Amino acid sequence: MLNILRRIVQEVSEAQDLEEVLELIVRRVTETIRTEVCSIYLTDKRSNHYRLAANVGFNPNSKVTLKFSEGLVGLVGEREEPINLEDATSHPRFLYFPSIGEERLKAFLGVPIIHQRTLVGIIVIQHTEKRKFDEGEEAFIVTISAQLAGIIAHAQTAGTFLNKHHNQFYSLPSILRGFPSSPGIAVGKAVVTYASADLDKVFDRKIEDIPSEIKRFKRAVKATREEVKRLQARLVDTLPKEERQLFEAYLGILQSETLRNEIIILINKGHWAPFALRKVFKSHVRQFELMEDAYLRERALDLLDLGRRILSHLQTSTISNINYPTNTILVGEEMTAANLAEVPEGQLIGVISAKGSVNSHVSILAKAMGIPAVMGISGLPVNQLNGLELIIDGYHGEVYVSPSSQMRTEFIRLAEEEKELYEGLDELCSLSSETPDGVKIPLYVNTGLVADIRPALNAGAEGVGLYRTEVPFMIRDRFPGEEEQFLIYKQLLEAFHPRPVTIRTLDVGGDKSLPYFPIQEANPFLGWRGVRITLDHPEIFLIQLRAMLRANHQLNNLKILLPMVSSVVEVEESMRLIRQAYREMIEEGVICHFPPIGVMIEVPATIYQIPELSTRVDFFSVGSNDLTQYLLAVDRNNHQVANLYDALHPAVIRALFKITTKAKKNHKWISICGEMAGDPASAILLIGLGFDMLSMSAYSLPRIKWVIRNFSQSKARLLMYETLKMEHPRDVRLHLESALEQAGLGGLVRAGK
Repeated sequence: MLNILRRIVQEVSEAQDLEEVLELIVRRVTETIRTEVCSIYLTDKRSNHYRLAANVGFNPNSKVTLKFSEGLVGLVGEREEPINLEDATSHPRFLYFPSIGEERLKAFLGVPIIHQRTLVGIIVIQHTEKRKFDEGEEAFIVTISAQLAGIIAHAQTAGTFLNKHHNQFYSLPSILRGFPSSPGIAVGKAVVTYASADLDKVFDRKIEDIPSEIKRFKRAVKATREEVKRLQARLVDTLPKEERQLFEAYLGILQSETLRNEIIILINKGHWAPFALRKVFKSHVRQFELMEDAYLRERALDLLDLGRRILSHLQTSTISNINYPTNTILVGEEMTAANLAEVPEGQLIGVISAKGSVNSHVSILAKAMGIPAVMGISGLPVNQLNGLELIIDGYHGEVYVSPSSQMRTEFIRLAEEEKELYEGLDELCSLSSETPDGVKIPLYVNTGLVADIRPALNAGAEGVGLYRTEVPFMIRDRFPGEEEQFLIYKQLLEAFHPRPVTIRTLDVGGDKSLPYFPIQEANPFLGWRGVRITLDHPEIFLIQLRAMLRANHQLNNLKILLPMVSSVVEVEESMRLIRQAYREMIEEGVICHFPPIGVMIEVPATIYQIPELSTRVDFFSVGSNDLTQYLLAVDRNNHQVANLYDALHPAVIRALFKITTKAKKNHKWISICGEMAGDPASAILLIGLGFDMLSMSAYSLPRIKWVIRNFSQSKARLLMYETLKMEHPRDVRLHLESALEQAGLGGLVRAGK
């Protein structure tokens, strides 16, 4: 049975659209179980009906629709569990359709198809004999249903489901809903971007010029051939003869007329070159994977690698040919920082993505850029949106597709009001960040690029609360040397002098990888990252520490922050190496003060060691993104559980209360540098909790200063105590946003002034 399932999954991966997937599934199910009828119904929430989408055994032209409350199919949907009946015709919910010949069918098994708690369809098998389908048959259909749920969602995300009766895509929804990841309003044109060199994430799209598409494909093949030859020449002296034969095999495949012609035939039929490449290569890969010989099965990986190389060259030419309008809204199944960087400066006004969460790196980058973003849109029809006008509401996580002129006018008005509001906030840059009852709460900036210095200073930053040193490491093809790091840190410390600058030691691992220092782990967020890596590699750590201390010479505004700390031992070992680097500087004649050392509170274990850590370090800084992730056991970059990630979860608020209480009791400075600090609603809580400093993106500084200057700490503390009694994150947010509205600051959490 497992082999049958594998074969079905492999065949499905080559299907062009959801219609083809469903037809394949019903055929394979009837062949495997030897039943007479298999049908799949999909939910249509717009009409509150189930629609027969694929079947074997009924009239092939059957057009059956059922209300959600009708028939045995409706009963399966209501219960959201399998229903296995010996004689369906005797059941009170049996519904007879004379046009499909269902009266002869007795045995009935219906299984719901559920994706992330949402019913997306029903799969049904039926037979003429009176009998219950056995446990093995039911288990097989349940397994198929679970596989099919993700496939349906994936196909809907790509917008590849055709209406077979009308030979066109199902109509686009007018509103798409996801997570409000970056606030703001934008009205612009959609530009679709695709995943980099991943055959599985390539979907079809219409082409206007077939000859040009064929030429583009041939150029990609030629470029791949030249790339393989370069690799072969580079390794000719280091690889044994039998290993070099792999490159000969690659070149042989690239010169194969049969393979190229298969792809060109599909392009001539109107398919986009990347999709034609995917379809042909995946078909050949599957043939290799099904071979009994182990050596030949391994060649499937080689063929897959070659397909990705060709796709990479095709995508490079695609990117170079993209025409980005002045009001570009970037759309993709899964967005990366590189996708955002490809848009010419000043032309990107919004981002929407099928995957990702409120605190994914793209969301954080969008906030830093001051552009609205909506992430985690289930069913995002990527392929159908290119070139369409869209409206993004980053406050409510909504996207409007091809809006009416009236709606467009209204949102343009709101966007103008929003622009006026934020232009007015510029006046706050020179004012003190102080509450009405006289509590000073300095606002610092989070940064990782020297280019951020000027915008941060213009926004009124009183220092750097978090400098991410991994950024200079990530943009190089090797570890930067001491002198390179020294020049970066020196420029940063001088630019902000005499303001304090907190530099975090190298924090890679998890979702931040270095191309020249790959880390392969089954669970990277609980693995080798942050201070764990630098302590295991003191040669890397000491170079970085020496560069920081040298840069601090005669400036003395450096603070050092240790990430991913989970024990006192890690702090003691880090302090030993910091003191070693400091002694070396003194011996070399570099005179500087020993800098304040801090610990990031992001691992829950650290919360319970604050008293012990307080005797060893000078300050604490809460990393709310990772702290929330670890407290809730939710991967913040995983769209499947993104709805569970919420920094205003009662457990997070209570943890922050414990952290600030313990830090104050031990007379330690406590700051916060996660995304909570830049969220106006959360900022009220942070004021009430007594944080000594908040650090955020330069874009958020004026917004949070406005909150601070309008909320006394006593009022914020009262609101904080009220939220501590609440049980649901949504109640916490509504309570805080209501407080903002009452204070006249509603424009910070919704469109308009």
